Amino acid sequence: MRPLARRNAPARRGSGIRAGEARAGWMFVSPVVLVLGVFLVVPMLMALWVSVSDWGGRGSPFSSDVSFIGLGNYASVLTDGGLAERDFATSLRNSLWYTLLVVPVQTVVALMLAVLVNREDIRGRGLFRTAYYFPSVTSTVAITVLWLFLFNATGAVNRVLSWLGINGPNWFNDPTGILLGLQGAAPPRALTEHGFLSLSWSQWLAGPSPAMTALMIMAVFTTSGTFMLLFLSALQALDPAVTEAAMVDGANGWQRLRHVTIPQLRPTIFTVVTLGVIGCWQVFDQIYTGTDGGPGKSTLTPAYLSYASAFQSQQWGRGAAIAFILFVIIIVMTLVQNAVLSEKGARPRRGRRRPGPAPAPQREVGR
Repeated sequence: MRPLARRNAPARRGSGIRAGEARAGWMFVSPVVLVLGVFLVVPMLMALWVSVSDWGGRGSPFSSDVSFIGLGNYASVLTDGGLAERDFATSLRNSLWYTLLVVPVQTVVALMLAVLVNREDIRGRGLFRTAYYFPSVTSTVAITVLWLFLFNATGAVNRVLSWLGINGPNWFNDPTGILLGLQGAAPPRALTEHGFLSLSWSQWLAGPSPAMTALMIMAVFTTSGTFMLLFLSALQALDPAVTEAAMVDGANGWQRLRHVTIPQLRPTIFTVVTLGVIGCWQVFDQIYTGTDGGPGKSTLTPAYLSYASAFQSQQWGRGAAIAFILFVIIIVMTLVQNAVLSEKGARPRRGRRRPGPAPAPQREVGR
């Protein structure tokens, strides 16, 4: 037994070292874990309790006067068929159009800007990078106020459109969807009689309002610079030999971008799209500063609806329920885009391998 004990002694010594490293690691990360637990996990658990209780906003949510009501707050915005469900459906419709239109545009614009400022034959590249990134670091409130002046009925945007012979819309006073307005005809009866979450299919397909369209343009204007830096850092990390080989093979600029550069940027594209989707579903400050959800609730978003339900209508449980539903929506959309944008060739194929040649026997090297 003694030789066996001696054989296991280094393993126990190694396990002791690993245990000491684990304790040291927990000591280093414990302050961050404590801060996140106090200021993130605990408030989330409290909000979860508020979403399933009838707390009215006064006193402690854990007092004896507060009772558990289950999924009542969730049902009020999903299945009751009242005004709360209609407002929630309207906010989902607005955010869905916002996400579907903003994320692709800002991703393409950011990539194009990164490709332009990454070229070595452009003078003053640092100036262009700063100019493109400057809107991202400017106050959102200031840009929203500027946008209200630019897209006013008599603002600079409509004046430029009038010079082009186009009658600009009344941006922040017209709640009609732009797709429904362009059609100019009544939608089919089947789309008006059936729907989802208290909204007919024609209302879901009507498109964003002019006010939401203006906010979409502002979102692309303010976020493309940040995503441009992500693409720029990824472009500078690529191996130039691959691009040079494509040039030797006769590929032009567009072919190199499509078949060589973009495939190598898949991880960065996934990061940009993920951040874009999360940011689009969490839009709040532009709505709070500029429109308050109007006109006609055409710019209402789930984040602003959660705030309005809790702080304005004093429906704290409903506001918390909307916040958690929004959290689930973001998680689901992230998983979906992960499945769509994941690299198909990264996973090994399942199946039997073809038998290959046996490895040659290795000779023992003598002393």
